[in-house]
Amino acid sequence: MITRMSHTSVFVLDQDSAKTFYTDKLGFEVRFDITMGEDFEGTGAGFRWLTVGPKDQPDLQIILSSCDMGRSPEAAARLRDLVAGGSMGVGVMATDNCQQTYEQLLAKGVTFLAEPAERPYGIEATLRDDSGNMMSLVQPFAFDGATE
Repeated sequence: MITRMSHTSVFVLDQDSAKTFYTDKLGFEVRFDITMGEDFEGTGAGFRWLTVGPKDQPDLQIILSSCDMGRSPEAAARLRDLVAGGSMGVGVMATDNCQQTYEQLLAKGVTFLAEPAERPYGIEATLRDDSGNMMSLVQPFAFDGATE
């Protein structure tokens, strides 16, 4: 039986830049940053395993994955174009106070696509990471179990 999600991938254009964005701007911590071999599994290049995660959620690792990793040059180029063009959504980050977190991240230079606004599920702001990935910042409303 599957018990939880432990890792998820975010495709990034530059792993060093993404590491700085996710740690310095979003406040995540580095979990792993290791390089394996000059020719990892026949790829012809080293493989960098770079993961980060929220400090208060140690069981989640976000893999900051290079678009090149394990892909043909053509596939990597298509993926880079999708990421840079803002076509990739990363997910939702939860916060206790969306307005306050929005202001803190804005002061750190994070690019927002939308200011905090009330939605049916909570207060949400949307932002982009330094590669172009879109994500939501949500202060969820209390869930009462009802669905409509």
